[in-house]
Amino acid sequence: MIVCRSPVELDRLRVANALVAAVLAELRRLVAPGMTTEELDAVAERQIREAGAVPAFKGYQGYPATLCASLNDAVVHGIPTPTPLADGDIVSLDMGVVLDGFYGDSAITVPVGRISDRAAELLRVTREALDLAIEQVRVNGHVSDIGHAVQRHVEAHGFSVVREFVGHGIGAELHEEPQIPNYGQPGRGSRLAAGMVLAIEPMVNMGKPAVKILNDKWTAVTRDGSLSAHFEHTVAVTDVGPEVLTRPGAEPDAQVMGPAAAAPESASLSRG
Repeated sequence: MIVCRSPVELDRLRVANALVAAVLAELRRLVAPGMTTEELDAVAERQIREAGAVPAFKGYQGYPATLCASLNDAVVHGIPTPTPLADGDIVSLDMGVVLDGFYGDSAITVPVGRISDRAAELLRVTREALDLAIEQVRVNGHVSDIGHAVQRHVEAHGFSVVREFVGHGIGAELHEEPQIPNYGQPGRGSRLAAGMVLAIEPMVNMGKPAVKILNDKWTAVTRDGSLSAHFEHTVAVTDVGPEVLTRPGAEPDAQVMGPAAAAPESASLSRG
């Protein structure tokens, strides 16, 4: 069932997602050669708890950490480790919180030191695909319009869209309906209505789209060993356009933006 949130519920979602954006902004600042994803995980958990919230991922279906930290060929659900980050790496940081009964969720992929031109292009194109997807978040649009915008942009630049994981609704639960694939034809699936809140999250590979799950039962990596990038925003559908709740620097009274079905998930943290 797809839920449309009340104004009071949307206010609570704004606060939860503003916290996610603030913590991710701090983690982005800390990423550098020599830093470990375990250290980033500890910072994230401390800041979340100091804000009176709870890490949404830690303990979720057995996941052991606050962050999903996915390095280089890891697509999603990478478990933080004590291995230092190295110059030239890229690392995806995916994080959620629960605050006052509502969830926030966002992800960024961050360069470590100096990265290759093609890796930089991968990050840029994935960010652009997310922006183009958000432009499709309008009343009476279709869920499939979102994924179509991602796929068209990504493939035009010679990259590929991951099929096994999808975006999702979010609110009083971390994963709600509808599922939001990052591919497909426009004009299909559920229609968007004011009050819906969506976690939109392109996952883009430099090589082919296929992924596999490692023996830790969580980390999804590209089958061909190519780099992968992941960006995610939580977005509310409003009568005047999409409202990005996890925009860096967002406040609870975030400004509304104007405009500028899927394979089931094979792992459990992110419906996409």
